[in-house]
Amino acid sequence: MVRPKIKKNVDSSRQRVKASDFDDISKEILTTATSIFRCLVVTRAPFPDTIAVETKLAKEAWREAGQIKGTNVKLTPTAVKILLKRTSHVHGELKTKMRTLTHSFFGFRSSDSREVIRHNRDLAESLKEGSAFVFKDWTMKKGIYKTELLQEGINIMWFVNRKDEGIIYHEYFNPMPIEVVALVLTAIEYCIDEWLQGLKEDIKFTSAAYGSVYRGHLGSLQRFHERTAPYKLLERICDNLLDTARFHAGVDAPTASSAAFCIDDEAFEDVIREHQLEEERGVDDNES
Repeated sequence: MVRPKIKKNVDSSRQRVKASDFDDISKEILTTATSIFRCLVVTRAPFPDTIAVETKLAKEAWREAGQIKGTNVKLTPTAVKILLKRTSHVHGELKTKMRTLTHSFFGFRSSDSREVIRHNRDLAESLKEGSAFVFKDWTMKKGIYKTELLQEGINIMWFVNRKDEGIIYHEYFNPMPIEVVALVLTAIEYCIDEWLQGLKEDIKFTSAAYGSVYRGHLGSLQRFHERTAPYKLLERICDNLLDTARFHAGVDAPTASSAAFCIDDEAFEDVIREHQLEEERGVDDNES
């Protein structure tokens, strides 16, 4: 059993803890555990309800890291504290990456012009109404959970290349968890919220501010799954997200796939009808 060695000041008081304060063995475990913890947070509890939930994930990440490195290093409160900071870090990284994507995808514009401000405000309100932004065609609310922005967010956050977390720690993303989908949708909504006043403003992307928004999207995804279970539509959407993300990272070729908050059940019925029509066309084509 190896214990992390923490540096102290001349007067024996503890310095502010940093990863570099650990000995080489502990530092290797901490580095690996940090990556695993980031994956566990986004795939299990993106907005943890309690510190106990985060701590449990930290212990699991540390245990997995020790197994990977083939050594048994005691997890100290200091190491736990470092790991738990990664929850806010991953939130910050995601919101930063999604800002640019969302800005250009929907066409928000930076200007003091009254016309532009009105355009931004109206656009943001339209996208928020009934969570229209989760649709591929958000103006007609067609293609639920097929917006390209969702795919782009997953690609840029976890599947940039072969060395990114989605590839190295593929077991956490295969199959693509609906928690990840809900998290990215929450980040998109956050980026839209920044434009609600017409001019971009910085707001906090925290559990207190967006935990309920995340749970709303997660609940809608679960309801969508329940309503479309016979067709396995959510599974197909998630499979397609993963296949395309892995292709983006340069690992696999994508396979063909078929066909939030306050999302009406009617939207679920629409996608079922769309799927049924696609199947009927396929049968008619085969018969002819």
